[in-house]
Amino acid sequence: MTDSDSHIAVYTGSFDPITLGHLSVIARSSRLLDRLVVGVGVNVDKPSLFSPEERVNLVRTVTQPFSNVEVRTFSGLAVDFVQACGARVMIRGVRPLTDIATEFTMMMANRHLDPDIETIFLMADEEFAHVSSSLIKQIAPLANDEKLARFVPREIIPQLRTKLKGS
Repeated sequence: MTDSDSHIAVYTGSFDPITLGHLSVIARSSRLLDRLVVGVGVNVDKPSLFSPEERVNLVRTVTQPFSNVEVRTFSGLAVDFVQACGARVMIRGVRPLTDIATEFTMMMANRHLDPDIETIFLMADEEFAHVSSSLIKQIAPLANDEKLARFVPREIIPQLRTKLKGS
């Protein structure tokens, strides 16, 4: 099967850090597709906790069980990254209410930039609908590892703790 006749999609985000909500979208997407590229975005206007390379490593660590998932960094427009990956589908995870308006606006803009790219929205699982990377940064200094593991993959907790101590 070549890239042109396979089902490839791209899931972009900052993943700073990756959450169980992100991982749920990755797992569900990987079951629907031949190949999923997770694009770790570089946003120079937004300060991040982890460097792009660190975020890629964290995402790679927790996506190892998925043989059809590839993790890469990108900067610039997501639609350009989707094209560069040979895909025509963009996956977006949405949380009820909080993300719908923003994601709809972005989907319409992306359609104007490249009408051949389709966006598929996956609703966050109910148990992760409230989880965001911003929430993780707020609760991580206060929560013990057991509580934190309800929001982020266990494998990244040591790196998250180390990074928060240094900031």
